[in-house]
Amino acid sequence: MSELNLILLGPPGAGKGTQAERIREDFDLAYIATGDMLRQAVAEGSDLGREAKRYMDAGELVPDAVIIGMFSERLRADDARDGFLLDGFPRTIAQADALGEALMELGRDLTGVLLFEVPDEDIVRRISGRRVNPGSGRVYHVDFDPPKVAGRDDVDGSELVQRDDDRPETVRKRLAVYHEQTAPLIAYYEERGLLHPIDGTCAPAEVAEHVRRSLATLQREQDF
Repeated sequence: MSELNLILLGPPGAGKGTQAERIREDFDLAYIATGDMLRQAVAEGSDLGREAKRYMDAGELVPDAVIIGMFSERLRADDARDGFLLDGFPRTIAQADALGEALMELGRDLTGVLLFEVPDEDIVRRISGRRVNPGSGRVYHVDFDPPKVAGRDDVDGSELVQRDDDRPETVRKRLAVYHEQTAPLIAYYEERGLLHPIDGTCAPAEVAEHVRRSLATLQREQDF
């Protein structure tokens, strides 16, 4: 069976992380999240990890060339031989170009890009409604999963807080960055026949079923 090499695309809060877990289980793919990959490389002290750490310690962005180098190394791991699920990269057209070149050098191709579509106002509601127990990390939502007593943790009664990253004004800033830098990838991958839109406003189980059908179709097409 042909490998599935996938990118998850969509705004913050669109449900990519939730669906990534299901895709990994259903299709046995290596999950490559940029942040996790960076932290692992730094912890292992690889050449690229040490280079990345210099930028991170200086409060600077890690250059695309370093990220691509890490990605190329990661794809050579045994668990990525039959396919991968890439989350958090690429974020720009320049990164997408670099990724394409790296894959070409490895003799591999992208199978598809799953675009999770959710309107901005739904995203703001999803993220800004989160409330967290600072001690345990338990997460609630004022609309979708409220605590039994408003503002209090169900288990220990601690006061729940809204993280700074979850405040509406912060979420809108993150969305503005997404639309400016990352949303152009939608047309980029659509022109290449790789884009597969997914309605992210449905219940997670419905979204997962749509994803499964899309990927099963892609696998069949790859095998012919």
